[in-house]
Amino acid sequence: MTETINRFNDISPIPDNEVSQTIERLLANTYFRRAAESFIKPLPWEQFVEMIRQCRTKYDFQLHIIYPAMKQLIARTTTEMSGTGWENIPEGKGCLFISNHRDIVLDAAFLNILMFDQKRPTTEIAIGDNLLIYPWIEELVRLNKSFIVKRGVSVRQMLEVSKHLSDYIHDTVNRRAESAWIAQREGRAKDSNDKTQVSLLKMLTLHDSSAPGQELQSLHIVPLSISYELDPCDYLKAKEFQLKRDNPQYKKTEADDIENMYIGITGFKGHVTFRFGNCIDNAINTIPETTGRNELLEEVASLIDREIYLNYTFFPFNYVAYDLMTGSGRFSSQYTDEERLKFNTYLQGQINKIDIPNRDDDFLRMKLIEMYGNTVKNNLDVKQVIGQ
Repeated sequence: MTETINRFNDISPIPDNEVSQTIERLLANTYFRRAAESFIKPLPWEQFVEMIRQCRTKYDFQLHIIYPAMKQLIARTTTEMSGTGWENIPEGKGCLFISNHRDIVLDAAFLNILMFDQKRPTTEIAIGDNLLIYPWIEELVRLNKSFIVKRGVSVRQMLEVSKHLSDYIHDTVNRRAESAWIAQREGRAKDSNDKTQVSLLKMLTLHDSSAPGQELQSLHIVPLSISYELDPCDYLKAKEFQLKRDNPQYKKTEADDIENMYIGITGFKGHVTFRFGNCIDNAINTIPETTGRNELLEEVASLIDREIYLNYTFFPFNYVAYDLMTGSGRFSSQYTDEERLKFNTYLQGQINKIDIPNRDDDFLRMKLIEMYGNTVKNNLDVKQVIGQ
């Protein structure tokens, strides 16, 4: 067992026997203290230090530090947060949750709070190393049961790194019978047009490339739909769309990532829902054995997308946005004139936060509308395909 853990110690969560020394390194870091103090208020720093030093395991850290801090954040920044579809999670075995991706930090963090509330073990969390801007951030997230997805590697190294990650996820789900979470694509779908990347599924099959269908089945994949009534980062995403339109070479900076994380965490989200779809094991079984590897991966990506689309939660703004996108009144019964006016006022308020040269209000407005309307469009499209 130790050999297996050592094999993955470059990407795995912090082992429990290293929790105390990791906490001491964090407490000695000025930048960690500065970030933590803003979240623990009104708790004095000295009291926080006393509490965190009592943590001996990752579970202790999540229960006594992360859980209460997140509960306070949820109370401040959401109207309500809920989870449904718990019966779809396989009993007595590990599984892999694959979800759409709205918020850099909170998608998986909220999921684990719901797990705590359901008296279920928390899930391990995939996080890209591009977000681990400082060494203390990497230590913090690994203390919170995150494993690292290495992205800043050469093309030559990519296969080796991907195989290593695939082996780790299979080890987590199959040998240790734990659950893991990973987003359906690298980075957020900034227009909410959620699509599972085939490259993600290819990575998951590298553990044993000879039987891709069986490899995916062995992970007991449960698609998860995450719905935010309001996306605090919507105006930042719209801003990025225009910057990329005006300059195809535009790249976000570290400062941009930090701003997105901060606004996403502290901004108001309204209602937030997590809905677990059907485990796709049985659906994979229906794919003919003669199906080629690439076609099989495409089929499985579609299966995941279908479950995610069918399990979105919609709010009045989503219906208003869809009708604005399509120039129709298809969902006019789902919102009032006041809610339509409120959405238009909201859009202009978000656009007014964007300070860039040659701000294109019409373009930005269209992008914001798509963010709230594309989920309804995808839901309708998949229902049409399956005859609902």
